[in-house]
Amino acid sequence: MSYSPHASTRAIHWRQSHLTLRMTNDKSSTSPRSGSGSTARARRAQRSFPAATFEDALFLANEIQRIGSGQKVRRLTLFDELGKSPESGPSRQLVTNSSRYGLTKGSYQSEWLELTPEGSAATSPEASPRERLRARFKLAIADVPPFNALFERFVGNKLPSQSVMQDHLAEGANRRDEVAEAVETFIVNAKFIGILRPVSGVERLLPLDHVLDELPATGGVPGPSSAIQSARPEAPTGRPATKATTEWARTCFYIAPIGDEDSEERKHSNVFLGSIVEPAMEALDRGFQVVRADKIEKAGMITAQVIEHIFKAALVVADLSFHNPNVFYELALRHATGKPTVQITRTADRIPFDVADVRTVQLDTTDIPAFVPEMETWKAAITRLARQALDDADGGSNPLSVFYPNFRAELTT
Repeated sequence: MSYSPHASTRAIHWRQSHLTLRMTNDKSSTSPRSGSGSTARARRAQRSFPAATFEDALFLANEIQRIGSGQKVRRLTLFDELGKSPESGPSRQLVTNSSRYGLTKGSYQSEWLELTPEGSAATSPEASPRERLRARFKLAIADVPPFNALFERFVGNKLPSQSVMQDHLAEGANRRDEVAEAVETFIVNAKFIGILRPVSGVERLLPLDHVLDELPATGGVPGPSSAIQSARPEAPTGRPATKATTEWARTCFYIAPIGDEDSEERKHSNVFLGSIVEPAMEALDRGFQVVRADKIEKAGMITAQVIEHIFKAALVVADLSFHNPNVFYELALRHATGKPTVQITRTADRIPFDVADVRTVQLDTTDIPAFVPEMETWKAAITRLARQALDDADGGSNPLSVFYPNFRAELTT
């Protein structure tokens, strides 16, 4: 199936399903999602913490360091080097988040962007590993009030459940409706800078001095641990889809390599679904039901039903593990809709070039004992990305939305 981005409309009929795929480059034809973009943006503006993880914000600071050797860079030149539009929503968000973390100075309207002293220390290849870690800890944790409160409360201890951490934040001056997202972002930040690690079989929040003492005289700062190391024991399979799954606003469609019964792909998919994806959606607390293709109980042709779920579900979680061709076909269709999508994969599989720029949660499936300690970390990462995509008026970025921002595909009967 080919598509010219310059064509205004093209309809393709799927005979067996009696569905019409209508592809249009007119954004106004898309159906609004629950929760307008303006409402979401207004709510984000009131947060007491940045709207992205520190790792996401660090990207822009690293690019200023690379392109300008630590010196200030003209904003238009910077985004030209990055191949991004300086006026696009994602580009503006990059600048805003980097500034909120204290990595850079200058807004998305400024002529110049430059690193702060801490931002320079956090990104400079000439800084010692300890200097870089101190700077990253200060920016990612200590200077963000809710994150610092969580660190001070739980440092040196086993990481408690997210609900316990949320209760702790809610006791302070933090808004109840933002504490869940604050906890998710804190966990991801702590993992990224290396202060949240598995110790003796459990995830522990380590004192900064303890981590600094472990650093070698030369070499890099401990990077993010990309490890949910997936268990092989059988996990619960997804709840079967019922008539309730036609309530698309509460449907999360799980695109995954399913495989034959008892195959490695099926066992992998069951573990990810029952132990990671479903709990992550429950933590999102928006009433989502997770549906996988083999659990659709509605009568009819399975291919048509899968396409219907791809186009109509409020959220899609796509597992790129095993490089399954069906998964990538279905992911491409989802990207065409411009609707919220979260990518996950196992670390054993390289993320293909075309989707490598899309934020992807990577889980290590090589070590069973490491699975349980790090489950909370990766569930939090998936929940945070899902929340971010759902609250984004444009559903988050993907290759189509970046290069053809007005491209949208919709399904009509």
